[in-house]
Amino acid sequence: MPASLDRTDRSILIGAGILVLILAVATSLLSPSRRSGRAGYPSSYSAAWDGAKAAYLLLGELGYDVRRWDKSPTELEEQPARQVLILASPLQLPTAEEAAALHRFLEHGGRIVATGGSAAAFLPDGQWFLESDEAEGETKFPALLPSPLAAGAPEISMAAPEDWHPPKVDQIVVFGNSDTAAVVTYSIGKGTIVWWGSPSPLTNRGIREPENLALLLNSMGDTNGKQILWDEYFHGARGDFWSYLGKTPLPWVFAQLALLFLFVLLTYSRRYGTIRMPGKVSRLSPLEFVDTLGDLYTSAHAGSAAVRVAYLRLRFQLARQVGLAANTTIAELAHVGSQTLGWEEQSLRGTLARADRTSREMGVEDAEALEIVQDLHDYSARLEIRNAPEKARNSQ
Repeated sequence: MPASLDRTDRSILIGAGILVLILAVATSLLSPSRRSGRAGYPSSYSAAWDGAKAAYLLLGELGYDVRRWDKSPTELEEQPARQVLILASPLQLPTAEEAAALHRFLEHGGRIVATGGSAAAFLPDGQWFLESDEAEGETKFPALLPSPLAAGAPEISMAAPEDWHPPKVDQIVVFGNSDTAAVVTYSIGKGTIVWWGSPSPLTNRGIREPENLALLLNSMGDTNGKQILWDEYFHGARGDFWSYLGKTPLPWVFAQLALLFLFVLLTYSRRYGTIRMPGKVSRLSPLEFVDTLGDLYTSAHAGSAAVRVAYLRLRFQLARQVGLAANTTIAELAHVGSQTLGWEEQSLRGTLARADRTSREMGVEDAEALEIVQDLHDYSARLEIRNAPEKARNSQ
């Protein structure tokens, strides 16, 4: 560490280093882990064993017009009969407007291939069900009836849904067993829904099974002149750079760099910035005497002394103003003063009497002493205002 850094600079840099270390550890813990080889959902971008990149690329190699869809369902074409939409276990729920757009998509002849229980929020008449963990293994499901979905696939392998029994009679179970359905199809308007109980047949691991590949291709239906849209919008891909950037560790990196820059700025700006002398109050200022005297009275709790000084000053000014002796009684001073100056006699007498009594007591509260001094000061100020014109004439 440079010898030119003083103790404060070293403390700031050490603190910055500790915070950066904490942020680095938090980044490693909170950022998505790939050490287990799991993606967590069948994304067409993921090469993990439960991702779906292999299926997406394979469709393109087989000549299908397939592309990723990172827009809202509200932006689907007005002629959906030319499109197939794949909703591979969507993670985010649709808005009411998006769900209505999917319903219109089906009504006008669109085709949706959906997987997993989460697809129930997207599909008309969808029934929620639980999916089993793929790590527990897959189950063989035979075709229960002749169907275009079963062509070349008499049996498929899939992570078994938990007790999935579609309630509608028009929801046809193509693959399944006595415990649960596995693949269901039904119509909405002019459109068709093919719903898998699990995405495992199209994952990078499951697509290797010939029957699972046949199920995927059969689920696309007649794709002559059609476009296959693999939805990534409900996986969080919102089609702009910043939304993608937000899912990477880069925001944490930028936060660490900004924090480090802030600490460096605080460390060196004090030394290399503009030098300005701190403001100092002149020792010749008259307020210094007032502040010092006030501090002495406060520290000594000598409120009675402060009252006595202000009281004697007012008596002297008032007696001289009305032409009375300095030892005149409070009652006579208040009576003559009220007649000469036009002040209220009772209020003036009460203030003088209270000040006289307090100035002779010990242990007067600071708040009470301050109140009395303020009253005495007000009377003194009124005398000075009254005498100001006369002083001005005398100076001329």
